[in-house]
Amino acid sequence: MRQPTPHTALRQLDVLVGEWDMWAAGHRVGPVRTEFSWLEGGVFLVQRADVGPESALPAEWGPNAPFPTVTLTGYDETAGDFTTLYADGRGVARVYRTSVSGGTWKQWRVAPGFHQRFNASFNDRGDTIKGGWERSEDGEHWMLDFDVTYTRVGAA
Repeated sequence: MRQPTPHTALRQLDVLVGEWDMWAAGHRVGPVRTEFSWLEGGVFLVQRADVGPESALPAEWGPNAPFPTVTLTGYDETAGDFTTLYADGRGVARVYRTSVSGGTWKQWRVAPGFHQRFNASFNDRGDTIKGGWERSEDGEHWMLDFDVTYTRVGAA
């Protein structure tokens, strides 16, 4: 069976492809092995993340630890933007808007009572990404949820 043709805008996501160790919450969470790879000949980017036996998770997270997680990002050429579908080990499913441009990676969602946004920057070598997730009940007053650092461990 033939593969669909990827839209050229998807190349913006190439900087994520590979294996990363993710650390969060002031390095109290991690390492969480995270892999970004192309599906369907490059028309979707999948991200899979899970903790290993060497990973630390804060005790207060308890059953709220989201791992494993998976996202699927695609491009809407009519709207000119990316959409990311998210699912995790708790049964949580969400939809985010996504952008990767100029060394910055952003994700955000508007949802009644629980808005979220993520903003992170790549270092000059492209092997470290630092940022954080914020949350808001009303979309106006934001607070840091947790910081995040990704460190590349595999080749893109």
